[in-house]
Amino acid sequence: MSHDETCLRRAQPPRTYDADVSSARAERLVNLVLCLLSTRQYLTAERIRAIVPGYADAPNDEAFSRMFERDKNELRELGVPLETGRRSTFDTHDGYRIARQDYELGEIELEPDEAAAVALAARLWDSPDLAGAAHGAVVKLRAAGVEVDEDQGGPVEPRVRAADPAFAPLLAAVQAGRVVMFDHRRGGPAGELQRRTVEPWGVVSWRGRWYLVGHDRDRDDVRCFRLSRISEPITARGPAGAVAAPSGVDLMALVRRGVDPPPVIGKARVWVAAGQAYGLRRLGVVLGQLAQHGRTGDELELDLRSVGTVARWIAGHGPDVAVLHPPELADAVHRIWAGTAAAHAAEQGASR
Repeated sequence: MSHDETCLRRAQPPRTYDADVSSARAERLVNLVLCLLSTRQYLTAERIRAIVPGYADAPNDEAFSRMFERDKNELRELGVPLETGRRSTFDTHDGYRIARQDYELGEIELEPDEAAAVALAARLWDSPDLAGAAHGAVVKLRAAGVEVDEDQGGPVEPRVRAADPAFAPLLAAVQAGRVVMFDHRRGGPAGELQRRTVEPWGVVSWRGRWYLVGHDRDRDDVRCFRLSRISEPITARGPAGAVAAPSGVDLMALVRRGVDPPPVIGKARVWVAAGQAYGLRRLGVVLGQLAQHGRTGDELELDLRSVGTVARWIAGHGPDVAVLHPPELADAVHRIWAGTAAAHAAEQGASR
């Protein structure tokens, strides 16, 4: 995946973890791991109770025993290699420790281009929501002995920016698996705002822009929304975990199909009056000067990807642009003009 093609979707954890574990218990587990990592000897349960913060809160021996058993099971389920043994044959109680060589991160070897990719990722996220995570990843790699030079990106400058106001709330909704409601401006800055209710599947970066991909409940279809056209406020509704991307769905492919232009199906030639239709001129190639109905102008060649789309471009210029080829494009422009004239006539008749 290139640096300007990024997909953020709801993570699928390898195991179910109780999200209601209290912060006090989580802190106690961390303290227990640090304690057992820092000793080479086996520590008995009573010794652990005396030195690990959190266990002193147990009101009696039975409560401590239940608490300690739960914590041992939790560490083992999390993959922590908890060892049981005794310091000598004279000991009457089992002790516990964590073998550092079994718990530490194995040696990491990155090729120069992989290290450069990590450095580039760290420079990529300019959003406060993601900058901390990117920095933390670099710190962990360096702690493991991997030198990550943040200047290895060289002349490559990341073009993805996460500065859209809609980015943080939409990413939070994706991670939480909640439905979102927002106003979306269709067709650009001057487009009409429309209310949308979407089941968000992921946030995707494609060619320097961010898109939300999901199921649009109002259209009952899969849609992509450019984040820069989404207006606040963005409201999350419904229970957490109610929304998840379908298994095997390729969010990047959905964005490519929705955003990338269709393939070229032919060439169109049009006449453009002198000094007119500069937008069309930027899209085409001038073949030469050409007079049309007594007016000077130029003959342009345009890539024809969609007859309907190009016809709409041309129709808006009225008599300043004329289709020379192909005939079906000229017919499409004439139909647009006829439809516009009929709608105008009907509006005038209704106002009388």
